Amino acid sequence: MEKRILDVQNVTVSFDGFKVLDDLNFSMDTGELRFLIGPNGAGKTTLLDIITGKTRASSGRVIYDGSQDITRRQEHHRVRLGISRKFQTPSVFGSLSVIGNLEAAAGFRTSYLRGLSSDAHDYVRMTLGKIGLNHRAHVLAGQLSHGEKQWLEIGMLLTQKPRLLLLDEPVAGMTHRERERTGELLQSILGECTVLVVEHDMVFVRQFASKVTVLHMGQLLCEGPVEAVQSDPRVIEVYLGRSHEKTA
Repeated sequence: MEKRILDVQNVTVSFDGFKVLDDLNFSMDTGELRFLIGPNGAGKTTLLDIITGKTRASSGRVIYDGSQDITRRQEHHRVRLGISRKFQTPSVFGSLSVIGNLEAAAGFRTSYLRGLSSDAHDYVRMTLGKIGLNHRAHVLAGQLSHGEKQWLEIGMLLTQKPRLLLLDEPVAGMTHRERERTGELLQSILGECTVLVVEHDMVFVRQFASKVTVLHMGQLLCEGPVEAVQSDPRVIEVYLGRSHEKTA
Protein backbone atom coordinates (compact mmCIF):
# COMPACT_ATOMS: atom_id res chain seq x y z
CA MET A 1 0.00 0.00 0.00
CA GLU A 2 1.40 3.39 -1.02
CA LYS A 3 2.18 5.91 1.68
CA ARG A 4 0.04 9.04 1.61
CA ILE A 5 2.25 12.04 0.89
CA LEU A 6 -0.46 14.70 1.15
CA ASP A 7 -3.67 14.88 3.13
CA VAL A 8 -5.73 18.08 3.08
CA GLN A 9 -8.30 17.66 5.84
CA ASN A 10 -11.53 19.68 6.06
CA VAL A 11 -9.86 22.84 4.79
CA THR A 12 -11.88 26.02 4.43
CA VAL A 13 -10.52 29.26 2.99
CA SER A 14 -12.68 32.36 3.22
CA PHE A 15 -12.09 35.80 1.74
CA ASP A 16 -14.49 38.50 2.95
CA GLY A 17 -17.02 35.86 3.87
CA PHE A 18 -16.81 34.03 0.53
CA LYS A 19 -15.64 30.42 0.80
CA VAL A 20 -13.04 29.73 -1.89
CA LEU A 21 -12.46 26.27 -0.43
CA ASP A 22 -15.36 24.78 1.50
CA ASP A 23 -14.51 22.00 3.97
CA LEU A 24 -12.32 20.36 1.32
CA ASN A 25 -10.75 16.93 1.72
CA PHE A 26 -8.05 16.01 -0.78
CA SER A 27 -5.23 13.47 -0.64
CA MET A 28 -2.46 11.96 -2.76
CA ASP A 29 -0.35 8.82 -2.46
CA THR A 30 3.39 8.80 -3.01
CA GLY A 31 4.33 8.35 -6.66
CA GLU A 32 1.06 9.59 -8.18
CA LEU A 33 0.59 11.76 -11.25
CA ARG A 34 -2.69 13.50 -10.41
CA PHE A 35 -4.54 16.01 -12.58
CA LEU A 36 -6.70 18.71 -10.96
CA ILE A 37 -9.40 20.24 -13.15
CA GLY A 38 -12.49 22.40 -12.76
CA PRO A 39 -14.07 25.64 -13.98
CA ASN A 40 -12.55 29.03 -13.24
CA GLY A 41 -13.14 29.94 -9.61
CA ALA A 42 -13.36 26.30 -8.51
CA GLY A 43 -10.50 26.75 -6.01
CA LYS A 44 -7.68 24.98 -7.87
CA THR A 45 -5.05 27.71 -7.44
CA THR A 46 -6.14 28.28 -3.85
CA LEU A 47 -5.57 24.60 -3.12
CA LEU A 48 -2.01 24.93 -4.44
CA ASP A 49 -1.62 28.05 -2.28
CA ILE A 50 -2.74 26.08 0.77
CA ILE A 51 -0.33 23.22 0.05
CA THR A 52 2.64 25.58 -0.40
CA GLY A 53 1.76 27.92 2.47
CA LYS A 54 1.10 30.98 0.31
CA THR A 55 -2.41 31.11 1.78
CA ARG A 56 -3.49 30.12 5.29
CA ALA A 57 -6.61 28.06 5.85
CA SER A 58 -9.46 29.49 7.91
CA SER A 59 -9.91 26.00 9.31
CA GLY A 60 -8.67 22.47 8.68
CA ARG A 61 -5.24 20.85 8.46
CA VAL A 62 -2.59 19.97 5.89
CA ILE A 63 -0.66 16.77 6.65
CA TYR A 64 2.50 16.02 4.68
CA ASP A 65 4.42 12.77 4.34
CA GLY A 66 1.97 10.80 6.45
CA SER A 67 2.43 12.55 9.77
CA GLN A 68 3.83 16.09 9.53
CA ASP A 69 1.27 18.79 10.24
CA ILE A 70 2.43 21.68 8.06
CA THR A 71 -0.72 23.77 8.41
CA ARG A 72 1.16 26.65 10.06
CA ARG A 73 4.54 26.17 8.40
CA GLN A 74 5.96 29.06 6.38
CA GLU A 75 6.47 28.71 2.62
CA HIS A 76 10.26 28.33 2.81
CA HIS A 77 9.92 25.60 5.43
CA ARG A 78 7.68 23.63 3.07
CA VAL A 79 10.18 24.04 0.24
CA ARG A 80 12.86 22.61 2.51
CA LEU A 81 10.59 19.65 3.20
CA GLY A 82 10.44 18.91 -0.53
CA ILE A 83 7.33 20.74 -1.78
CA SER A 84 8.06 22.64 -5.02
CA ARG A 85 5.75 24.65 -7.22
CA LYS A 86 5.87 25.90 -10.79
CA PHE A 87 3.58 28.75 -11.79
CA GLN A 88 2.00 29.03 -15.24
CA THR A 89 4.43 31.65 -16.58
CA PRO A 90 7.98 30.26 -16.78
CA SER A 91 10.49 31.95 -14.48
CA VAL A 92 14.08 31.38 -15.58
CA PHE A 93 17.26 33.46 -15.52
CA GLY A 94 17.34 34.76 -19.09
CA SER A 95 20.94 35.96 -18.93
CA LEU A 96 22.24 32.54 -17.81
CA SER A 97 22.71 29.52 -20.02
CA VAL A 98 20.40 26.53 -19.74
CA ILE A 99 22.95 24.60 -17.73
CA GLY A 100 23.71 27.71 -15.69
CA ASN A 101 20.06 27.87 -14.67
CA LEU A 102 20.12 24.23 -13.60
CA GLU A 103 23.34 24.71 -11.65
CA ALA A 104 21.94 27.77 -9.87
CA ALA A 105 18.82 25.84 -8.91
CA ALA A 106 20.87 22.84 -7.77
CA GLY A 107 22.83 25.13 -5.44
CA PHE A 108 19.62 26.10 -3.65
CA ARG A 109 20.06 23.56 -0.84
CA THR A 110 23.76 24.30 -0.32
CA SER A 111 25.62 27.35 -1.55
CA TYR A 112 25.95 28.08 -5.24
CA LEU A 113 28.88 30.44 -4.54
CA ARG A 114 30.94 27.59 -3.05
CA GLY A 115 30.39 25.52 -6.17
CA LEU A 116 28.57 22.24 -6.69
CA SER A 117 29.82 18.84 -5.66
CA SER A 118 30.67 16.30 -8.35
CA ASP A 119 27.47 14.41 -7.49
CA ALA A 120 25.44 17.60 -7.95
CA HIS A 121 27.12 18.25 -11.31
CA ASP A 122 26.26 14.70 -12.38
CA TYR A 123 22.64 15.20 -11.32
CA VAL A 124 22.45 18.47 -13.28
CA ARG A 125 23.71 16.69 -16.39
CA MET A 126 21.22 13.87 -15.89
CA THR A 127 18.39 16.40 -15.48
CA LEU A 128 19.52 18.24 -18.61
CA GLY A 129 19.06 15.04 -20.57
CA LYS A 130 15.76 14.23 -18.90
CA ILE A 131 14.22 17.56 -19.96
CA GLY A 132 15.56 17.08 -23.49
CA LEU A 133 17.79 20.15 -23.62
CA ASN A 134 21.26 18.61 -23.97
CA HIS A 135 21.67 20.27 -27.35
CA ARG A 136 20.73 23.65 -25.83
CA ALA A 137 22.95 23.44 -22.74
CA HIS A 138 24.98 26.58 -23.49
CA VAL A 139 22.20 28.66 -25.06
CA LEU A 140 21.01 31.62 -22.99
CA ALA A 141 17.67 30.81 -21.39
CA GLY A 142 16.22 34.06 -22.72
CA GLN A 143 16.63 32.70 -26.25
CA LEU A 144 14.61 29.54 -25.65
CA SER A 145 11.15 28.92 -27.01
CA HIS A 146 8.19 29.04 -24.64
CA GLY A 147 8.05 25.25 -24.39
CA GLU A 148 11.78 24.96 -23.76
CA LYS A 149 11.54 27.52 -20.96
CA GLN A 150 8.78 25.46 -19.36
CA TRP A 151 10.92 22.32 -19.50
CA LEU A 152 13.92 24.22 -18.13
CA GLU A 153 11.94 25.45 -15.15
CA ILE A 154 10.67 21.94 -14.45
CA GLY A 155 14.29 20.82 -14.64
CA MET A 156 15.33 23.56 -12.21
CA LEU A 157 12.81 22.24 -9.71
CA LEU A 158 13.94 18.66 -10.27
CA THR A 159 17.55 19.53 -9.43
CA GLN A 160 16.29 20.44 -5.95
CA LYS A 161 14.99 16.87 -5.62
CA PRO A 162 11.40 17.64 -4.55
CA ARG A 163 9.15 14.96 -3.15
CA LEU A 164 5.93 16.74 -4.20
CA LEU A 165 5.90 18.81 -7.39
CA LEU A 166 2.99 21.16 -8.12
CA LEU A 167 2.54 22.40 -11.70
CA ASP A 168 0.08 25.09 -12.75
CA GLU A 169 -1.02 24.70 -16.40
CA PRO A 170 2.39 23.53 -17.67
CA VAL A 171 1.28 23.12 -21.31
CA ALA A 172 -0.48 26.46 -21.76
CA GLY A 173 0.71 28.07 -25.01
CA MET A 174 2.55 24.98 -26.23
CA THR A 175 2.40 23.34 -29.63
CA HIS A 176 0.93 19.84 -29.98
CA ARG A 177 4.39 18.24 -30.09
CA GLU A 178 5.54 20.26 -27.07
CA ARG A 179 2.49 19.11 -25.11
CA GLU A 180 3.30 15.49 -25.92
CA ARG A 181 6.91 15.90 -24.81
CA THR A 182 5.74 17.55 -21.59
CA GLY A 183 3.40 14.67 -20.82
CA GLU A 184 6.19 12.19 -21.45
CA LEU A 185 8.47 14.19 -19.16
CA LEU A 186 5.90 14.17 -16.34
CA GLN A 187 5.48 10.41 -16.64
CA SER A 188 9.25 9.91 -16.62
CA ILE A 189 9.80 11.69 -13.29
CA LEU A 190 7.25 9.71 -11.28
CA GLY A 191 10.01 7.53 -9.86
CA GLU A 192 11.56 10.66 -8.39
CA CYS A 193 8.58 12.57 -7.02
CA THR A 194 4.80 12.83 -6.77
CA VAL A 195 3.23 15.28 -9.26
CA LEU A 196 0.04 17.34 -9.05
CA VAL A 197 -0.96 19.15 -12.26
CA VAL A 198 -3.60 21.87 -12.57
CA GLU A 199 -4.68 21.84 -16.20
CA HIS A 200 -7.44 23.15 -18.50
CA ASP A 201 -6.30 21.39 -21.68
CA MET A 202 -8.64 18.39 -21.67
CA VAL A 203 -6.94 16.77 -24.67
CA PHE A 204 -3.72 16.73 -22.64
CA VAL A 205 -5.56 15.46 -19.56
CA ARG A 206 -7.21 12.61 -21.48
CA GLN A 207 -3.88 11.63 -23.02
CA PHE A 208 -1.75 11.52 -19.88
CA ALA A 209 -3.99 11.35 -16.80
CA SER A 210 -4.87 8.19 -14.94
CA LYS A 211 -6.57 9.73 -11.91
CA VAL A 212 -8.35 13.09 -12.02
CA THR A 213 -9.82 15.28 -9.28
CA VAL A 214 -12.54 17.79 -10.18
CA LEU A 215 -13.20 20.84 -8.00
CA HIS A 216 -16.34 22.96 -8.16
CA MET A 217 -17.18 25.90 -5.91
CA GLY A 218 -14.42 24.97 -3.48
CA GLN A 219 -15.54 21.39 -3.02
CA LEU A 220 -14.53 18.02 -4.43
CA LEU A 221 -17.10 17.27 -7.12
CA CYS A 222 -15.72 14.05 -8.54
CA GLU A 223 -12.57 11.94 -8.46
CA GLY A 224 -11.38 8.84 -10.25
CA PRO A 225 -10.06 7.45 -13.55
CA VAL A 226 -10.18 9.94 -16.42
CA GLU A 227 -12.71 7.82 -18.35
CA ALA A 228 -15.15 7.83 -15.45
CA VAL A 229 -14.68 11.51 -14.68
CA GLN A 230 -15.24 12.73 -18.23
CA SER A 231 -18.50 10.77 -18.46
CA ASP A 232 -19.84 11.89 -15.08
CA PRO A 233 -23.01 13.97 -15.68
CA ARG A 234 -22.05 16.44 -12.93
CA VAL A 235 -18.68 17.12 -14.52
CA ILE A 236 -20.22 17.51 -17.97
CA GLU A 237 -22.74 20.00 -16.60
CA VAL A 238 -20.39 22.25 -14.64
CA TYR A 239 -17.16 21.97 -16.61
CA LEU A 240 -16.95 19.99 -19.85
CA GLY A 241 -20.30 21.09 -21.26
CA ARG A 242 -20.57 21.46 -25.01
CA SER A 243 -16.87 20.76 -25.54
CA HIS A 244 -17.50 17.25 -24.20
CA GLU A 245 -20.41 16.76 -26.59
CA LYS A 246 -18.26 17.77 -29.57
CA THR A 247 -15.48 15.44 -28.50
CA ALA A 248 -17.92 12.59 -27.97
